[in-house]
Amino acid sequence: MQHLVPAHVRSRPGPRPPVPPARPAVDAEALSVLHRAARALIAGLPELSERLVDLLVAREPAYRAAMETDAESVRDEVRRSLRLNVGSLIQPGELREAAHRCSWAIGRARAERGLPLDALLRAFRLGGGMIWQELVDETTRRHPSDARLLVHVAANVWNFVDDHCAVVTDAYRQTERELMWRRENRLRLMTAALLDGTARITDLPATAAALGLPEQGRYAVVLVRLPAGRAFTDVRGQVGLSGLRILWYRDRDRDAEGTYGIVPLGDRPHDEGRPGRGHDESLLDAGPGPASAPGAGTSPDGTDGADRADGRGGERPGTHGPDLDAGEIARRLTAPPPARVGVSPVVEGLAAIGDARRLADTALRACPRSGGTIVLEEHLPAALVVSAPVLGAALSERVLGPLLRLDLSDRDIMLDTLTVWLDCDGSAQRAAGRLYCHRNTVLNRLRRCEQLTGRSLTRPADVVELTLALAAHSLLDP
Repeated sequence: MQHLVPAHVRSRPGPRPPVPPARPAVDAEALSVLHRAARALIAGLPELSERLVDLLVAREPAYRAAMETDAESVRDEVRRSLRLNVGSLIQPGELREAAHRCSWAIGRARAERGLPLDALLRAFRLGGGMIWQELVDETTRRHPSDARLLVHVAANVWNFVDDHCAVVTDAYRQTERELMWRRENRLRLMTAALLDGTARITDLPATAAALGLPEQGRYAVVLVRLPAGRAFTDVRGQVGLSGLRILWYRDRDRDAEGTYGIVPLGDRPHDEGRPGRGHDESLLDAGPGPASAPGAGTSPDGTDGADRADGRGGERPGTHGPDLDAGEIARRLTAPPPARVGVSPVVEGLAAIGDARRLADTALRACPRSGGTIVLEEHLPAALVVSAPVLGAALSERVLGPLLRLDLSDRDIMLDTLTVWLDCDGSAQRAAGRLYCHRNTVLNRLRRCEQLTGRSLTRPADVVELTLALAAHSLLDP
Protein backbone atom coordinates (compact mmCIF):
# COMPACT_ATOMS: atom_id res chain seq x y z
CA MET A 1 0.00 0.00 0.00
CA GLN A 2 1.44 3.36 -1.02
CA HIS A 3 2.07 6.03 1.59
CA LEU A 4 -0.32 8.94 1.40
CA VAL A 5 2.59 11.32 2.08
CA PRO A 6 5.88 10.12 0.59
CA ALA A 7 8.83 10.40 2.95
CA HIS A 8 10.91 12.37 0.44
CA VAL A 9 8.37 15.18 0.03
CA ARG A 10 9.36 18.37 1.85
CA SER A 11 7.22 21.38 2.63
CA ARG A 12 7.87 24.36 0.47
CA PRO A 13 9.16 27.55 2.09
CA GLY A 14 6.80 30.51 2.13
CA PRO A 15 4.13 32.20 4.19
CA ARG A 16 1.89 29.89 6.21
CA PRO A 17 -1.86 30.06 5.73
CA PRO A 18 -3.55 32.46 8.14
CA VAL A 19 -4.84 30.91 11.40
CA PRO A 20 -8.33 32.05 12.35
CA PRO A 21 -8.31 34.01 15.61
CA ALA A 22 -9.42 32.07 18.71
CA ARG A 23 -12.89 32.86 20.00
CA PRO A 24 -12.78 34.73 23.33
CA ALA A 25 -13.55 32.49 26.31
CA VAL A 26 -16.44 34.70 27.31
CA ASP A 27 -17.69 37.42 25.00
CA ALA A 28 -19.15 40.64 26.18
CA GLU A 29 -22.72 39.77 25.28
CA ALA A 30 -22.72 36.54 27.31
CA LEU A 31 -21.16 38.35 30.27
CA SER A 32 -23.86 40.98 30.08
CA VAL A 33 -26.53 38.29 30.28
CA LEU A 34 -24.72 36.65 33.25
CA HIS A 35 -24.42 39.94 35.14
CA ARG A 36 -28.07 40.79 34.59
CA ALA A 37 -29.24 37.44 35.92
CA ALA A 38 -26.80 37.62 38.88
CA ARG A 39 -28.20 41.03 39.89
CA ALA A 40 -31.65 39.53 39.99
CA LEU A 41 -30.35 36.78 42.29
CA ILE A 42 -28.81 39.38 44.61
CA ALA A 43 -32.20 41.02 44.95
CA GLY A 44 -33.79 37.74 46.03
CA LEU A 45 -30.86 36.56 48.20
CA PRO A 46 -32.76 36.06 51.51
CA GLU A 47 -35.22 33.67 49.91
CA LEU A 48 -32.42 31.90 47.99
CA SER A 49 -30.45 31.45 51.22
CA GLU A 50 -33.39 29.82 53.00
CA ARG A 51 -33.98 27.49 50.06
CA LEU A 52 -30.33 26.42 50.10
CA VAL A 53 -30.49 25.80 53.87
CA ASP A 54 -33.60 23.65 53.37
CA LEU A 55 -31.84 21.74 50.59
CA LEU A 56 -28.80 21.08 52.79
CA VAL A 57 -30.98 19.82 55.62
CA ALA A 58 -32.84 17.52 53.21
CA ARG A 59 -29.73 16.17 51.45
CA GLU A 60 -26.98 16.19 54.08
CA PRO A 61 -27.38 14.44 57.47
CA ALA A 62 -24.32 16.28 58.80
CA TYR A 63 -25.96 19.64 58.10
CA ARG A 64 -29.22 18.37 59.58
CA ALA A 65 -27.34 17.71 62.82
CA ALA A 66 -25.57 21.08 62.60
CA MET A 67 -28.92 22.86 62.22
CA GLU A 68 -30.18 21.18 65.38
CA THR A 69 -27.26 22.49 67.44
CA ASP A 70 -26.22 25.74 65.72
CA ALA A 71 -28.84 26.80 63.18
CA GLU A 72 -28.01 30.50 63.17
CA SER A 73 -24.34 29.85 62.40
CA VAL A 74 -25.27 27.69 59.39
CA ARG A 75 -27.70 30.30 58.07
CA ASP A 76 -25.14 33.06 58.50
CA GLU A 77 -22.52 31.08 56.57
CA VAL A 78 -24.96 30.38 53.73
CA ARG A 79 -26.01 34.04 53.50
CA ARG A 80 -22.45 35.39 53.49
CA SER A 81 -21.24 32.79 51.00
CA LEU A 82 -24.10 33.38 48.53
CA ARG A 83 -23.83 37.15 48.78
CA LEU A 84 -20.09 37.21 48.08
CA ASN A 85 -20.01 34.40 45.52
CA VAL A 86 -22.92 35.72 43.45
CA GLY A 87 -21.51 39.22 43.83
CA SER A 88 -18.11 38.10 42.57
CA LEU A 89 -19.76 36.90 39.35
CA ILE A 90 -20.65 40.54 38.76
CA GLN A 91 -17.54 42.22 40.23
CA PRO A 92 -14.77 39.60 40.21
CA GLY A 93 -11.98 42.14 40.71
CA GLU A 94 -13.55 43.68 43.79
CA LEU A 95 -15.18 40.69 45.50
CA ARG A 96 -13.28 37.54 44.51
CA GLU A 97 -10.71 37.81 47.30
CA ALA A 98 -13.43 38.50 49.85
CA ALA A 99 -15.33 35.44 48.56
CA HIS A 100 -12.17 33.33 48.94
CA ARG A 101 -11.70 34.56 52.50
CA CYS A 102 -15.31 33.70 53.28
CA SER A 103 -14.92 30.17 51.90
CA TRP A 104 -11.66 29.76 53.84
CA ALA A 105 -13.38 30.87 57.06
CA ILE A 106 -16.23 28.42 56.47
CA GLY A 107 -13.72 25.60 55.89
CA ARG A 108 -11.95 26.40 59.19
CA ALA A 109 -15.17 26.79 61.16
CA ARG A 110 -16.67 23.53 59.93
CA ALA A 111 -13.41 21.65 60.60
CA GLU A 112 -13.40 22.99 64.16
CA ARG A 113 -17.00 21.84 64.61
CA GLY A 114 -16.25 18.39 63.24
CA LEU A 115 -18.41 18.54 60.10
CA PRO A 116 -17.10 15.95 57.59
CA LEU A 117 -15.18 17.42 54.66
CA ASP A 118 -17.22 15.41 52.15
CA ALA A 119 -20.43 16.94 53.48
CA LEU A 120 -18.93 20.42 53.27
CA LEU A 121 -17.82 19.96 49.66
CA ARG A 122 -21.22 18.57 48.67
CA ALA A 123 -22.80 21.63 50.28
CA PHE A 124 -20.68 23.94 48.15
CA ARG A 125 -21.51 22.00 45.00
CA LEU A 126 -25.22 22.02 45.89
CA GLY A 127 -24.95 25.77 46.31
CA GLY A 128 -23.14 26.09 42.98
CA GLY A 129 -25.79 23.99 41.26
CA MET A 130 -28.58 26.06 42.77
CA ILE A 131 -26.93 29.32 41.67
CA TRP A 132 -26.47 28.03 38.11
CA GLN A 133 -30.06 26.81 37.91
CA GLU A 134 -31.33 30.15 39.19
CA LEU A 135 -29.24 32.01 36.57
CA VAL A 136 -30.72 29.86 33.81
CA ASP A 137 -34.28 30.11 35.16
CA GLU A 138 -34.06 33.88 35.59
CA THR A 139 -32.77 34.38 32.04
CA THR A 140 -35.28 31.95 30.52
CA ARG A 141 -38.17 33.58 32.35
CA ARG A 142 -37.37 37.21 31.53
CA HIS A 143 -35.24 37.03 28.35
CA PRO A 144 -35.76 33.63 26.70
CA SER A 145 -33.75 34.49 23.60
CA ASP A 146 -30.66 35.19 25.70
CA ALA A 147 -30.65 31.84 27.51
CA ARG A 148 -28.48 30.28 24.79
CA LEU A 149 -25.71 32.76 25.60
CA LEU A 150 -25.28 31.31 29.10
CA VAL A 151 -23.68 28.26 27.49
CA HIS A 152 -20.58 30.39 26.90
CA VAL A 153 -20.18 31.16 30.61
CA ALA A 154 -21.14 27.73 32.03
CA ALA A 155 -17.53 26.52 32.22
CA ASN A 156 -16.50 29.71 33.99
CA VAL A 157 -19.25 29.36 36.61
CA TRP A 158 -18.37 25.73 37.37
CA ASN A 159 -14.65 26.50 37.43
CA PHE A 160 -15.55 29.18 39.96
CA VAL A 161 -17.35 26.56 42.10
CA ASP A 162 -14.38 24.16 41.85
CA ASP A 163 -12.02 26.97 42.83
CA HIS A 164 -13.97 27.58 46.03
CA CYS A 165 -14.13 23.86 46.77
CA ALA A 166 -10.31 23.81 46.58
CA VAL A 167 -10.10 26.78 48.97
CA VAL A 168 -12.47 25.08 51.41
CA THR A 169 -10.49 21.82 51.22
CA ASP A 170 -7.18 23.56 51.93
CA ALA A 171 -8.65 25.46 54.87
CA TYR A 172 -10.30 22.35 56.29
CA ARG A 173 -7.18 20.17 56.07
CA GLN A 174 -4.90 22.85 57.50
CA THR A 175 -7.29 23.36 60.41
CA GLU A 176 -7.57 19.62 60.91
CA ARG A 177 -3.79 19.33 61.14
CA GLU A 178 -3.63 22.23 63.59
CA LEU A 179 -6.37 20.75 65.76
CA MET A 180 -4.68 17.37 65.74
CA TRP A 181 -1.36 18.92 66.72
CA ARG A 182 -3.01 20.88 69.51
CA ARG A 183 -4.62 17.74 70.82
CA GLU A 184 -1.36 15.80 70.61
CA ASN A 185 0.53 18.66 72.22
CA ARG A 186 -2.05 18.73 75.02
CA LEU A 187 -1.54 15.00 75.56
CA ARG A 188 2.24 15.49 75.56
CA LEU A 189 2.00 18.27 78.12
CA MET A 190 -0.28 16.17 80.32
CA THR A 191 2.04 13.18 80.11
CA ALA A 192 5.07 15.37 80.83
CA ALA A 193 3.33 16.82 83.90
CA LEU A 194 2.58 13.31 85.18
CA LEU A 195 6.19 12.20 84.73
CA ASP A 196 7.56 15.42 86.22
CA GLY A 197 5.23 15.14 89.18
CA THR A 198 3.94 18.67 88.51
CA ALA A 199 0.35 17.73 87.57
CA ARG A 200 -2.16 19.48 89.83
CA ILE A 201 -4.55 17.27 91.74
CA THR A 202 -7.48 19.22 90.30
CA ASP A 203 -6.28 18.46 86.76
CA LEU A 204 -6.00 14.70 87.25
CA PRO A 205 -9.61 13.85 86.25
CA ALA A 206 -9.18 15.72 82.94
CA THR A 207 -5.78 14.12 82.41
CA ALA A 208 -7.20 10.66 83.08
CA ALA A 209 -10.03 11.26 80.60
CA ALA A 210 -7.76 12.68 77.90
CA LEU A 211 -5.13 9.93 78.16
CA GLY A 212 -7.68 7.18 78.72
CA LEU A 213 -6.14 6.08 82.01
CA PRO A 214 -7.87 5.31 85.33
CA GLU A 215 -7.16 8.05 87.85
CA GLN A 216 -6.86 5.60 90.74
CA GLY A 217 -5.14 2.83 88.78
CA ARG A 218 -1.87 1.06 89.51
CA TYR A 219 1.11 2.09 87.41
CA ALA A 220 4.77 1.47 86.80
CA VAL A 221 7.23 3.48 84.72
CA VAL A 222 9.93 1.99 82.53
CA LEU A 223 12.85 3.91 81.11
CA VAL A 224 14.44 2.47 77.97
CA ARG A 225 17.74 3.56 76.52
CA LEU A 226 18.51 2.06 73.13
CA PRO A 227 22.01 2.08 71.62
CA ALA A 228 23.19 5.45 70.37
CA GLY A 229 21.84 6.36 66.97
CA ARG A 230 18.54 4.51 67.28
CA ALA A 231 15.53 6.69 66.53
CA PHE A 232 12.80 7.41 69.07
CA THR A 233 10.26 5.58 66.94
CA ASP A 234 12.45 2.44 67.15
CA VAL A 235 11.27 1.97 70.74
CA ARG A 236 7.85 0.70 69.76
CA GLY A 237 9.31 -1.55 67.08
CA GLN A 238 12.04 -3.06 69.29
CA VAL A 239 10.63 -3.05 72.81
CA GLY A 240 7.58 -5.17 73.55
CA LEU A 241 5.51 -5.68 76.68
CA SER A 242 3.39 -8.77 76.24
CA GLY A 243 -0.21 -8.45 77.39
CA LEU A 244 0.26 -4.95 78.81
CA ARG A 245 -0.38 -1.51 77.44
CA ILE A 246 2.22 1.20 77.45
CA LEU A 247 2.24 4.93 76.73
CA TRP A 248 5.68 5.97 75.46
CA TYR A 249 7.06 9.46 75.97
CA ARG A 250 10.47 10.95 75.30
CA ASP A 251 11.62 14.09 77.06
CA ARG A 252 14.59 15.43 75.12
CA ASP A 253 15.55 17.82 77.89
CA ARG A 254 15.79 15.17 80.60
CA ASP A 255 17.21 12.20 78.71
CA ALA A 256 18.32 12.67 75.12
CA GLU A 257 18.65 8.95 74.50
CA GLY A 258 15.97 7.51 76.79
CA THR A 259 12.24 6.98 76.37
CA TYR A 260 9.77 6.68 79.24
CA GLY A 261 6.86 4.28 79.22
CA ILE A 262 3.84 4.54 81.53
CA VAL A 263 2.43 1.05 82.11
CA PRO A 264 -1.17 0.85 83.41
CA LEU A 265 -1.59 -2.27 85.53
CA GLY A 266 -5.27 -1.88 86.33
CA ASP A 267 -7.47 -0.16 88.86
CA ARG A 268 -7.21 -0.60 92.58
CA PRO A 269 -8.67 -3.93 93.71
CA HIS A 270 -11.92 -2.31 94.89
CA ASP A 271 -12.27 -0.48 91.55
CA GLU A 272 -11.72 -3.44 89.26
CA GLY A 273 -15.32 -3.29 88.11
CA ARG A 274 -14.59 0.10 86.50
CA PRO A 275 -11.84 -0.46 83.96
CA GLY A 276 -10.58 2.69 82.32
CA ARG A 277 -9.84 3.17 78.68
CA GLY A 278 -6.23 2.95 77.61
CA HIS A 279 -3.85 3.45 74.75
CA ASP A 280 -2.72 0.29 73.07
CA GLU A 281 0.70 1.84 72.60
CA SER A 282 1.35 5.45 71.75
CA LEU A 283 4.37 7.56 70.97
CA LEU A 284 4.42 11.03 72.46
CA ASP A 285 7.51 12.94 71.48
CA ALA A 286 8.18 16.33 73.02
CA GLY A 287 8.70 17.79 69.56
CA PRO A 288 8.75 21.40 68.36
CA GLY A 289 5.49 22.12 66.55
CA PRO A 290 2.82 21.39 63.94
CA ALA A 291 5.23 20.60 61.12
CA SER A 292 6.59 17.61 62.97
CA ALA A 293 3.42 16.74 64.85
CA PRO A 294 1.67 13.45 64.28
CA GLY A 295 -1.23 15.29 62.76
CA ALA A 296 0.98 16.44 59.90
CA GLY A 297 1.64 12.97 58.65
CA THR A 298 0.19 10.35 60.97
CA SER A 299 -2.86 9.97 63.01
CA PRO A 300 -2.49 9.61 67.83
CA ASP A 301 -3.62 9.57 66.46
CA GLY A 302 -3.28 10.72 65.42
CA THR A 303 -5.02 9.27 67.68
CA ASP A 304 -6.01 9.88 69.07
CA GLY A 305 -3.11 11.53 67.25
CA ALA A 306 -0.38 9.38 68.84
CA ASP A 307 0.67 6.37 66.76
CA ARG A 308 -1.41 3.38 67.68
CA ALA A 309 -0.04 0.01 68.61
CA ASP A 310 0.33 -2.93 66.33
CA GLY A 311 -1.78 -5.07 68.62
CA ARG A 312 0.66 -6.21 71.27
CA GLY A 313 -1.29 -4.53 74.07
CA GLY A 314 -4.44 -6.60 74.03
CA GLU A 315 -5.82 -6.28 77.55
CA ARG A 316 -7.70 -3.37 79.04
CA PRO A 317 -6.43 -1.55 82.12
CA GLY A 318 -8.35 -2.94 85.04
CA THR A 319 -8.26 -6.52 83.78
CA HIS A 320 -4.87 -7.18 85.37
CA GLY A 321 -4.83 -8.61 88.86
CA PRO A 322 -3.74 -6.54 91.85
CA ASP A 323 -0.72 -8.80 92.38
CA LEU A 324 0.99 -7.86 89.11
CA ASP A 325 4.32 -6.31 90.10
CA ALA A 326 7.45 -4.76 88.62
CA GLY A 327 9.13 -8.15 88.37
CA GLU A 328 6.31 -9.42 86.16
CA ILE A 329 6.72 -6.36 83.93
CA ALA A 330 10.41 -7.18 83.54
CA ARG A 331 9.59 -10.80 82.67
CA ARG A 332 7.11 -9.73 80.00
CA LEU A 333 9.34 -7.04 78.56
CA THR A 334 11.46 -7.84 75.51
CA ALA A 335 14.21 -5.55 74.24
CA PRO A 336 17.27 -5.97 71.99
CA PRO A 337 20.37 -7.06 73.96
CA PRO A 338 22.21 -3.71 73.88
CA ALA A 339 19.20 -1.89 75.35
CA ARG A 340 19.23 -0.80 78.99
CA VAL A 341 15.91 -0.74 80.84
CA GLY A 342 14.97 0.50 84.30
CA VAL A 343 11.66 -0.53 85.88
CA SER A 344 10.15 1.39 88.77
CA PRO A 345 8.15 -0.14 91.61
CA VAL A 346 4.37 -0.16 91.20
CA VAL A 347 2.66 3.01 92.45
CA GLU A 348 -0.96 3.85 93.18
CA GLY A 349 -2.75 6.55 91.17
CA LEU A 350 -1.78 9.03 88.47
CA ALA A 351 -0.50 11.45 91.11
CA ALA A 352 2.34 9.04 91.98
CA ILE A 353 3.65 8.60 88.43
CA GLY A 354 6.25 11.35 89.03
CA ASP A 355 7.69 9.31 91.91
CA ALA A 356 7.73 6.21 89.72
CA ARG A 357 9.59 8.12 87.01
CA ARG A 358 12.33 9.16 89.43
CA LEU A 359 12.68 5.58 90.61
CA ALA A 360 12.89 4.38 86.99
CA ASP A 361 15.73 6.90 86.47
CA THR A 362 17.56 5.35 89.41
CA ALA A 363 16.92 1.83 88.14
CA LEU A 364 18.42 2.70 84.76
CA ARG A 365 21.52 4.15 86.39
CA ALA A 366 21.90 0.81 88.19
CA CYS A 367 21.76 -1.06 84.88
CA PRO A 368 25.09 -2.44 83.58
CA ARG A 369 26.63 -0.81 80.53
CA SER A 370 26.33 -4.11 78.69
CA GLY A 371 22.55 -3.84 78.80
CA GLY A 372 19.70 -5.62 80.53
CA THR A 373 16.58 -4.90 82.55
CA ILE A 374 16.85 -3.73 86.13
CA VAL A 375 13.90 -3.85 88.52
CA LEU A 376 14.69 -1.28 91.19
CA GLU A 377 13.23 -3.32 94.04
CA GLU A 378 15.57 -6.20 93.19
CA HIS A 379 18.75 -4.05 93.08
CA LEU A 380 18.40 -1.65 95.99
CA PRO A 381 22.08 -1.76 97.09
CA ALA A 382 23.22 -0.79 93.60
CA ALA A 383 20.49 1.86 93.53
CA LEU A 384 21.84 3.35 96.74
CA VAL A 385 25.30 3.60 95.19
CA VAL A 386 24.19 5.32 91.98
CA SER A 387 21.90 7.65 93.91
CA ALA A 388 24.99 9.17 95.58
CA PRO A 389 27.66 8.90 92.88
CA VAL A 390 30.24 11.01 94.73
CA LEU A 391 30.02 8.82 97.81
CA GLY A 392 29.97 5.71 95.65
CA ALA A 393 33.17 6.73 93.87
CA ALA A 394 34.80 7.49 97.22
CA LEU A 395 33.77 4.06 98.53
CA SER A 396 35.14 2.35 95.43
CA GLU A 397 38.50 4.07 95.79
CA ARG A 398 38.72 3.49 99.53
CA VAL A 399 37.89 -0.22 99.42
CA LEU A 400 39.18 -1.33 96.01
CA GLY A 401 41.99 1.18 95.55
CA PRO A 402 44.85 -1.34 95.94
CA LEU A 403 43.21 -3.71 93.46
CA LEU A 404 42.52 -0.92 90.96
CA ARG A 405 46.21 0.04 90.92
CA LEU A 406 47.38 -3.40 89.83
CA ASP A 407 48.43 -4.10 86.26
CA LEU A 408 45.41 -4.15 83.97
CA SER A 409 45.27 -7.92 83.42
CA ASP A 410 45.95 -8.71 87.09
CA ARG A 411 43.37 -6.15 88.23
CA ASP A 412 40.64 -7.60 85.98
CA ILE A 413 41.35 -11.13 87.23
CA MET A 414 41.06 -10.07 90.86
CA LEU A 415 37.88 -8.05 90.32
CA ASP A 416 36.23 -10.75 88.21
CA THR A 417 37.03 -13.43 90.75
CA LEU A 418 35.67 -11.40 93.63
CA THR A 419 32.53 -10.49 91.68
CA VAL A 420 31.80 -14.05 90.59
CA TRP A 421 32.44 -15.42 94.10
CA LEU A 422 29.90 -12.95 95.53
CA ASP A 423 27.41 -13.83 92.77
CA CYS A 424 27.83 -17.50 93.70
CA ASP A 425 26.91 -16.78 97.32
CA GLY A 426 30.47 -17.38 98.53
CA SER A 427 30.89 -20.81 96.91
CA ALA A 428 34.45 -21.24 95.65
CA GLN A 429 33.47 -24.46 93.86
CA ARG A 430 30.71 -22.79 91.82
CA ALA A 431 32.87 -19.76 91.17
CA ALA A 432 35.63 -22.00 89.83
CA GLY A 433 33.16 -23.56 87.39
CA ARG A 434 32.14 -20.17 86.04
CA LEU A 435 35.73 -18.94 85.86
CA TYR A 436 37.05 -22.16 84.24
CA CYS A 437 39.76 -22.67 86.85
CA HIS A 438 40.46 -24.83 89.89
CA ARG A 439 38.78 -24.20 93.24
CA ASN A 440 42.16 -23.64 94.90
CA THR A 441 42.96 -20.97 92.31
CA VAL A 442 39.82 -19.12 93.33
CA LEU A 443 40.73 -19.39 97.02
CA ASN A 444 44.25 -18.13 96.36
CA ARG A 445 42.93 -15.11 94.48
CA LEU A 446 40.43 -14.34 97.23
CA ARG A 447 43.17 -14.46 99.90
CA ARG A 448 45.19 -12.01 97.83
CA CYS A 449 42.13 -9.71 97.57
CA GLU A 450 41.85 -9.82 101.36
CA GLN A 451 45.51 -8.93 101.79
CA LEU A 452 45.37 -6.01 99.33
CA THR A 453 42.08 -4.52 100.53
CA GLY A 454 42.48 -5.23 104.22
CA ARG A 455 38.93 -6.69 104.25
CA SER A 456 38.00 -10.16 105.42
CA LEU A 457 35.55 -12.20 103.37
CA THR A 458 34.36 -13.89 106.56
CA ARG A 459 33.31 -10.61 108.18
CA PRO A 460 29.76 -9.56 107.08
CA ALA A 461 30.44 -5.82 107.33
CA ASP A 462 33.50 -6.16 105.09
CA VAL A 463 31.54 -8.24 102.56
CA VAL A 464 28.91 -5.48 102.41
CA GLU A 465 31.59 -2.87 101.80
CA LEU A 466 33.19 -4.96 99.05
CA THR A 467 29.82 -5.60 97.39
CA LEU A 468 28.90 -1.91 97.32
CA ALA A 469 32.39 -0.91 96.19
CA LEU A 470 32.27 -3.37 93.30
CA ALA A 471 28.83 -2.03 92.29
CA ALA A 472 30.17 1.53 92.38
CA HIS A 473 33.18 0.57 90.28
CA SER A 474 31.03 -1.22 87.74
CA LEU A 475 28.31 1.43 87.43
CA LEU A 476 30.10 4.73 88.03
CA ASP A 477 33.58 4.42 86.59
CA PRO A 478 33.88 5.71 83.02
